[in-house]
Amino acid sequence: MKICRAKDYNDMSRKAANLISAQIIMKPDCVLGLATGSTPVGTYRQLVEWYNKGDLDFSEVLTVNLDEYKGLTRENPQSYYYFMNENLFGKVNINKNRTFLPDGTEPDSGKACENYNEILRAVGDVDLQLLGLGHNGHIGFNEPGESFSTETHCIDLSEQTIKANARFFETMEEVPRQAYTMGIKTIMSARRILIIVSGEDKAEIVKKAFFGPITPQVPASILQLHRNVTLVADEAALSKC
Repeated sequence: MKICRAKDYNDMSRKAANLISAQIIMKPDCVLGLATGSTPVGTYRQLVEWYNKGDLDFSEVLTVNLDEYKGLTRENPQSYYYFMNENLFGKVNINKNRTFLPDGTEPDSGKACENYNEILRAVGDVDLQLLGLGHNGHIGFNEPGESFSTETHCIDLSEQTIKANARFFETMEEVPRQAYTMGIKTIMSARRILIIVSGEDKAEIVKKAFFGPITPQVPASILQLHRNVTLVADEAALSKC
């Protein structure tokens, strides 16, 4: 694992965007695995800025997202489909027909997961997978458990994750309790993985995930076994390492 130390959140975002933009420039028709949540917002903002300057072309890029809340429509401002359009897809020249997320509106969990697995199999290995890191070590919505998950599955979100996501909703009752998420096996099949982490509140889990034992109780710890991982984290997130 390569560790890239950043000064702060903005520096982390720029460094991560540099790696993603290099991937696009080297392979214009690359497959990007994308993440949502508050951490990658700055990275997407930087990519949009470079696109507006004429430095990036997304016209041939294909994307697959990690996850989507079960039960939220694409028009819901808290859905990840909406998030991606607000933060990236709606601001660059990407072909919307080449952007894929799990279908949160599909009530049949088995069908939703198999449909997304079929898409992922058709796409093939991701060239660069962007990840964030949850406070409990989750990547995507792969929560701590007794074993590492494999392909796309429906997950019951942990209480810690529900509470962490509550800040995006008006009431706790509105926070979804389930999500469809790409599995660990699929994430690990990416050719390169870029994980971004910011803030002192993530310092303890960074230490556990990347300097502790590999265990499904800390899902991100499996990344220690990947052949090509870059961790871009600010000084606060690395303060206990």
